[in-house]
Amino acid sequence: MPKRTEAARARIEAHVERFRAPFSLRCGALLIDYIVLAGIVAFSTLIARFFGGGARLAGGTIETMGFMIAAGFTILNFVLLTAWRGQTIGKWATGLRIEQMDGRDLSVLRALVRHLVGYPLSLLTGGLGFLVAIFNAQGRALHDLIAGTVVVRDLRSRTASTAREVRARQP
Repeated sequence: MPKRTEAARARIEAHVERFRAPFSLRCGALLIDYIVLAGIVAFSTLIARFFGGGARLAGGTIETMGFMIAAGFTILNFVLLTAWRGQTIGKWATGLRIEQMDGRDLSVLRALVRHLVGYPLSLLTGGLGFLVAIFNAQGRALHDLIAGTVVVRDLRSRTASTAREVRARQP
C-alpha cells in the first residue's frame, strides 16, 4: 500500500509541475475578473449619476441595484463557475483551471473555502498570501494551500480546439 500511495503522489506532483500556471498568468486572470467586476460597479454608478445620484430615489435605487448585481456576479464568478468549470471568467480567458491537488474537478465546498476563506486571508496578510505562489515549488498561493487546490493550464479546452482544427484541415 505505501508504494501505491507514493506512486500516486509522484504522479500528482509530476502533473502539477508539468501543467502549473505561471504566477504572471494567474495575476492576469485575477485582473480580468476584477476589471469585469469594477466595470459593473462603474457602469451602475454612471447610470445612477445620470438619474440624479443619491439625491433622487431613482439614482440611489439604480446604484444599489448595481452593487447587488456586482455581488451576484462575484458569487457566480468566484463560487458557482469555479465549482462547475474550475474557472472564473479571467481564468477561462487566460486558459487556466483550478483543480484539486489530485487532479479531480473542484467541488462546491472547495470553491467556497478557496474564495470565501482563502482569498480574504490572503488579502488580510497585506497581499503576502498571493505572493506565496512565487516561492512555492508548486505555484500554490495561501488560498490554494488552505483549500487543497492548484491552478494549472487548461489542457481540456486546448485539446478540444486542437482536435477541431485538425478536423477542419482534413478534406
